[in-house]
Amino acid sequence: MRQIVRAVVIGASAGGVEALNKLFNALKHPLPVPVLIVLHIAPRGSIIVGAFSGVAKGVIVKEGEDKEIPQPGSIYFAPPNYHLLVEKDFSLSLSVDEPVHFARPSIDVLFESAAEAYGENVLGILLTGANEDGAAGLQRIHRAGGITVVQNPATAHSPTMPEAALKAFDPTVVASLDDIKQMLARLVPAGEGVAYA
Repeated sequence: MRQIVRAVVIGASAGGVEALNKLFNALKHPLPVPVLIVLHIAPRGSIIVGAFSGVAKGVIVKEGEDKEIPQPGSIYFAPPNYHLLVEKDFSLSLSVDEPVHFARPSIDVLFESAAEAYGENVLGILLTGANEDGAAGLQRIHRAGGITVVQNPATAHSPTMPEAALKAFDPTVVASLDDIKQMLARLVPAGEGVAYA
């Protein structure tokens, strides 16, 4: 499989900090595309950025800002109590619309907006979590032709979220964190885009 990828979107909830650290602390180099992440957290202040200070040298880890254009080699987290969306011009936007699946930020909101903005050129990854947020959004990415990855529920701290996705549709890949890490490592520059091969 060879497909152009312009962004990676990731959703995680319970057990997500540990899962994301396993993915990103193994990076040798910044990824050639921006990574947008929703991690369910308490709405009072954020410790996310500090929790991922061990990623590869040169990787910028920050909270996404309204109107910001995400850059390759950077990881953007949804700020506490804000939905994170991708607009048609690929800029980020923040919303205080109602929670989805009791969550704000919502994984579904990010994934659905990324599917609309990037179409088949987005790689969506759904990790561990204790509710069903993200299943519908990942299915939207799948319908748009993007690559969809679900953590194997047997390897997840909380299997509910990946299980909900598997009940909804058949993703491109069901994989362990180690295999997902290898997938990210296979993102390579290709002409004006980045290819997953």
